[in-house]
Amino acid sequence: MKLKRYLWITVLSITVLFGIILPGRTQQHSSSNTLFQTSTFNALSIGVYQGNTNFKELKKSGNFGLGTVNYLDGEMIGLDGKFYQVKADGVASVIPDSMTSPFATVTFFKPQRLINLEGQINYQQLQQSLDQRLPTKNYPYAIRIQGNFPYLKLRSVPKQTLPYRPLADALKEQSIFELRNVNGTLVGFRIPKYMQGVNVNGYHFHFITANRQTGGHIVDGQFQNAKVELDSLANVEINLPKTAEFDQADLENSKPTKVNRVKR
Repeated sequence: MKLKRYLWITVLSITVLFGIILPGRTQQHSSSNTLFQTSTFNALSIGVYQGNTNFKELKKSGNFGLGTVNYLDGEMIGLDGKFYQVKADGVASVIPDSMTSPFATVTFFKPQRLINLEGQINYQQLQQSLDQRLPTKNYPYAIRIQGNFPYLKLRSVPKQTLPYRPLADALKEQSIFELRNVNGTLVGFRIPKYMQGVNVNGYHFHFITANRQTGGHIVDGQFQNAKVELDSLANVEINLPKTAEFDQADLENSKPTKVNRVKR
């Protein structure tokens, strides 16, 4: 009896330590200070575009985030508890609870730190400036930037059909949108290098306009007097898909795709 009790405690401790929600188990509500994601970025990179986490369940784990929707059909933005899909035509729409996601990263956003970046800077300078001001680079951060943006270059990808191509090939058909003097919100994360493949290494931002009509994945931009809100996330939870596609994927030999790839 004591041995059985010891084994159960050991299994429970391993599950909590790594923050992994085993396939088929009931997902609990995530607390604040937690980065929750469904699947891994490596899986998305090699073409695992079908998920089994729907947005009704995803909302239990966060009100803020980004990712994509089933079949890689555009870019996903989560803001203030609502989730939006921006398809390859650039049009944003509210995502129904029944829709599923093959890859998403969410949290309950509670800003802990405000960084003011004075003057006009480009996207690369924004990332460098934030890196210089972070208290540590060893935790994931949720990042929100609101206001007017002089210039943004955005992208979205078209819906994929079987047989699914790797993400690098799908990005060759991405649509590019350029917006100027636009009001809206950047929703993003900075992920430590040691999580490469599990999530997107470095900075990853999606944008939604104030009127919620368009948006996309940030490729480049100009930022004027940016006010950046940061939420440091000390916990990570991953819900791995329970699908045949994920089971058969060659994740052992996969390499993540660069998310800021632009068609020439």
